[in-house]
Amino acid sequence: MRLFAAVLPPAPVTAELTQATAKLKSLPGADDLRWTAPQGWHFTLAFMAEVEDTTVPELSDRLSRAAKRTAPFPLSLHGGGHFGDRALWAGAAGDIDALRLLAARADAAARKSGITMEEHRHYRPHLTLARGKGEPPLAPYAEALAAFQGEEWTVTELTLVRSNLPKSGMPGERPRYEVVGRWPLGGAG
Repeated sequence: MRLFAAVLPPAPVTAELTQATAKLKSLPGADDLRWTAPQGWHFTLAFMAEVEDTTVPELSDRLSRAAKRTAPFPLSLHGGGHFGDRALWAGAAGDIDALRLLAARADAAARKSGITMEEHRHYRPHLTLARGKGEPPLAPYAEALAAFQGEEWTVTELTLVRSNLPKSGMPGERPRYEVVGRWPLGGAG
């Protein structure tokens, strides 16, 4: 199964971002982008790709320990950016160091469980809003999102999510995300 560790924003936060993206969707060329659905919005901490079912129990134990070693921390959605003309994203503000630490711990948990991970690289927190194929350019969308500042919330859990890729081949079909496990951060219950 395809898995990733993530921080999921709470419903009031996604509602704020939904309003902000509604304005973006009125910009020229917006219909040519593949917009992600609010129910799938997340901050990926560690992408694990394909994981054997037999590995999930050990991975879950290690993610639980990683969560317990990490204190709850404040986070908010802030501004936006783009990776070339491939992906438009919302950024983060708050305790980014704590978010990076949680990402490093989730990555280490996967590696120690025997999961082959990509090469270590600097973690850049982002929540993907839309994907493009080069047209339209994404810079105007990122600029329109630059002033966005969402309400702060406290991150209290680490989540393991299964990504179910579309199988029908229908245009516009999106991956479906299913929570496999949740672990409270240290002191969060």
